[in-house]
Amino acid sequence: MGLNSKSDEDLMYEFQKGKESAFNILVERYKDKLVNHIYYYVKSREKAEDIVQDAMVRVYLNKDKYTGIAKVSTWVYTIANNLAKTELTKSKRVVKFSITGKDGGTDYEIHDKKAVTDDPLLKNELKEKLTESIDKLEDKFREIIILRDVEENSYEDIGATLDIPVGTVKSRLNRARLNLRDIVFDYVKK
Repeated sequence: MGLNSKSDEDLMYEFQKGKESAFNILVERYKDKLVNHIYYYVKSREKAEDIVQDAMVRVYLNKDKYTGIAKVSTWVYTIANNLAKTELTKSKRVVKFSITGKDGGTDYEIHDKKAVTDDPLLKNELKEKLTESIDKLEDKFREIIILRDVEENSYEDIGATLDIPVGTVKSRLNRARLNLRDIVFDYVKK
């Protein structure tokens, strides 16, 4: 079985044994996803790339600290999230999130079967309003919406990444969706 077909955890164990090529495969698997994820925090592609590069350096230097308690993806995302939050704390600026799918190429849309439109101007307006609405959420709610509804992470992965119980993830997500609904509903009523 070649390295490319191994799980992330198996690759990490191979890397811990000294196989550099296993680390290179992990980097290739995660770099684009992480850049897209971190972009939601810093709103700069260049800063996101720098943070991801720094995160991968930390993974490299701390490879022996990975013990298999959590998934490799959770460990890597946690490192990157912490670096992004540190960067935001340093810059002390308001961060806005865009609504881009986890593949980085498609826009995330909320489908409302009652409000179908082919008008590109109206679609753009709705997308902008959705982005603005997510931006208005408290940080903890915005983060949950992005991790679950945009990036489609599991409740367990979100809990591990944010270091909160799955029950808290679910309740926070429910509250975030209710808040988002209220913000969007106020817009639709106008």
